[in-house]
Amino acid sequence: MSSAHAIDSFEFPANKIDRFQDKQIGKPVGKGLIWRGGLHLLREIKNFGGLSDLTFTSNEGHMAIVTDKGHFISAQLLYDEKGAPKAIAGAKIERLRNSKGVKLPTVFSRDPEAVDTVYRDGKPVAVRVGFEHLTRVADFSIDADNRPGGAAREYTIPNWLTRQRHNGSIEALCIAPPASPVAGSTLIIAENVRDDKNNNKAWLSGKRDGGDLKFKADGGYKPTACQFTPEGDLLVLSRDFGIFGFTMKLWFVGKDDVRAGTIMNGKVILEASGGDIDNMEGLTTHIDANGKTVISILSDDNFRGWERTLLLQFELAETP
Repeated sequence: MSSAHAIDSFEFPANKIDRFQDKQIGKPVGKGLIWRGGLHLLREIKNFGGLSDLTFTSNEGHMAIVTDKGHFISAQLLYDEKGAPKAIAGAKIERLRNSKGVKLPTVFSRDPEAVDTVYRDGKPVAVRVGFEHLTRVADFSIDADNRPGGAAREYTIPNWLTRQRHNGSIEALCIAPPASPVAGSTLIIAENVRDDKNNNKAWLSGKRDGGDLKFKADGGYKPTACQFTPEGDLLVLSRDFGIFGFTMKLWFVGKDDVRAGTIMNGKVILEASGGDIDNMEGLTTHIDANGKTVISILSDDNFRGWERTLLLQFELAETP
């Protein structure tokens, strides 16, 4: 895969975030979580902004981010001696391409909202991307530098999803790990496609495990991302917006409750609002060098001056 169309690599301008809900790094927050630190990414680079979701593509902190304007941002997250995020380096921005290898031509076609890493024999080989507006899912290869790109390869989803031609379709997509009872299946949760009881419609791939399911309604909250933990349980990030700004919830759904025909209804393990967060849309997990499960949550500034791009990390210290 060629990176000829990417700009020269750069380091994100960023400020470290040491406190969350008035807690210092290393202190417990929420239910069973430990605050690990974060970064406030500054929008000083052309085409930087609108970060919708992220996934790690190596065990060394390489990651892929998708943006509202149809770009991949590939980079490496670096940590300080205490394990807190300190910088994002080696970043490149490159346009996503269609199945013919051509840059996505229209705004309607280039709005990716979700991404996760595809593994084969334990190695990352591609990223799977969910798009809204022109609703679809596609895979993109990962090259030797841990960067995604190249021509899109269509991933089949049900007709009821592809018919949703709006910005409330695919917002959350994640792939079940080997520890999950539905290992290898792709889970998609629609942001604003609902049943008659206001539950969010969802779909799980697979010949044996596949089928429709739902995520239980929670007032005005909408799911914006999902991610399985390495242990096979499911995390779902949801967001609402009120007169005092954004609020968010992080849900924990046990592995045995993720199956076709069910209504997924988990436990809230983190709830936040105000200056600690922003428009939180991205979610991923990884195992750190000490074997700990780390949760990363990312905000989307929508290219607006009054919104921020935040990357927050938490350790899952206890299973709810």
